[in-house]
Amino acid sequence: MSALLAASDGYEAPGTDIFWQPLFGSGQWTVTRASIVAVLSVIGLSWWLLASTRRRAIVPGRSQFFTEQVYGLARNAVGRDIIGSREFLKYVPLLFALFVFILLNNLFGIIPLVQFPTLSRIGFPIALTLIVYVVYHTVGVRRFGVAGYFKHMIPPGVPGWVLVILVPLELLTYFFTRPVTLALRIWGNMFAGHLLLVLFITGAEWFIFESGKPLYIPLGIFSYLFALVMTVFEALVEFLQAYIFVLLTALYIAGSLADEH
Repeated sequence: MSALLAASDGYEAPGTDIFWQPLFGSGQWTVTRASIVAVLSVIGLSWWLLASTRRRAIVPGRSQFFTEQVYGLARNAVGRDIIGSREFLKYVPLLFALFVFILLNNLFGIIPLVQFPTLSRIGFPIALTLIVYVVYHTVGVRRFGVAGYFKHMIPPGVPGWVLVILVPLELLTYFFTRPVTLALRIWGNMFAGHLLLVLFITGAEWFIFESGKPLYIPLGIFSYLFALVMTVFEALVEFLQAYIFVLLTALYIAGSLADEH
């Protein structure tokens, strides 16, 4: 479909500029679409959490029930099951905050009038990953001390000649591979998914409304239908990516707290 669109007269497939172009301003005072969406998400989440918990009841209403279910997912299915029942509670606020922020900003990619996933801008995944990076290293250092934390990275009982290979690999994993893959995974999924939706929606609009060629109308209808299917699929991906990010965060924290590698 994309090759056909590119070959059509007058149509240009959307490129990466739809992500980077600022709304207004210049230089260090540039205001981007992504930054506005991120601020809106914080305002919306703050309002929702306050509104749904203001009148807490033993028998919850619909809004309180929904909030409790989302909180329970982060608390029990991630925090308690991964970190362990003894020490998980102190990390639940972080896990819950990450989950709802990432999920809402991902879902903005399919919400009408917004239709922009914030984490398709690489700066946002990097910022969230740096938070996780600092937390799990700080947890490990506080638990074992600096020397003990580095020693904790290496499995016990490893022959000396293996350490020559294993130590650099473990250091690379803890200090580089983990944060890079954590950020790139969610950024790549949000970037690619949104670009596909833009491609099929703008292609359908050109085929139906701008080409002026009746023979192109069936292609435009097909493009719209495929965009609808991709929207449903993208919603699933957006939820899974938020869940996976928080799940990996809990795994990294649990690894830093574990008595054995």
